[in-house]
Amino acid sequence: MSVVIWEKDETVAIVKMNTADNVQNLEFADALGKALDEVIADETVTAIVLTSSNEKNFSLGVDINWVMGRMGESDNESIKKFMYGMNENFKKLLLLPVPTIAAINGHAFGNGAILSCACDFRFMREDRGYFCFPEVDLGIPFLPGMVALCKLAMPYYKYKELKLTGKRAGAKELAEDHVILKACSDSDTLMKESIAYAKTFTKKRGIFGEHKQRLNKHVSEIMKTEDPEYIEPINLFVQD
Repeated sequence: MSVVIWEKDETVAIVKMNTADNVQNLEFADALGKALDEVIADETVTAIVLTSSNEKNFSLGVDINWVMGRMGESDNESIKKFMYGMNENFKKLLLLPVPTIAAINGHAFGNGAILSCACDFRFMREDRGYFCFPEVDLGIPFLPGMVALCKLAMPYYKYKELKLTGKRAGAKELAEDHVILKACSDSDTLMKESIAYAKTFTKKRGIFGEHKQRLNKHVSEIMKTEDPEYIEPINLFVQD
């Protein structure tokens, strides 16, 4: 089974994370990057909708069991490849010359929530699923690039609340705080609304890409210049 799959609805590419929990490890990072490269190579694509094939989970974030297993075997290189690989995926979503829309159809925890923040726009179903940054309870600090991504996607007051409390937020709350464009009644409505919105974009790639490059340049620079300080020594956890 492919970890990430994609299909087209007219000129909209629908990229689906395709496992039960969509936890993120090196295989996931490679598969998502490959899918995004394939999508953008299709010059007829005018927008991307990122979602999950699982009805319960959008993405539960970093595959902690995989990370701990790699650490137990002193396989730091695989962990670093994963972290740099996810940063590359974040940057692709930030800088691709077409709009990227997250259709959050289930739980979006940790790196799963951050993945949606790397998209230009977000929709979420209101009948199932929460958006949450549980890292404050897990002893995992965000990389500087992750902080910049989240601050780009939501009002700072809301980001600070979610990041420091670890609370779970539903679609209605996120819509009120302008984290998502719309809370949709169910999964079917979510996909219809997300795809319909994606189809409103018929912008030329050249100018659209230039706008995104200039809007998001500071985030990609932070990933490039500040994140390696924490990735290289595998500084992932903070102990009491």
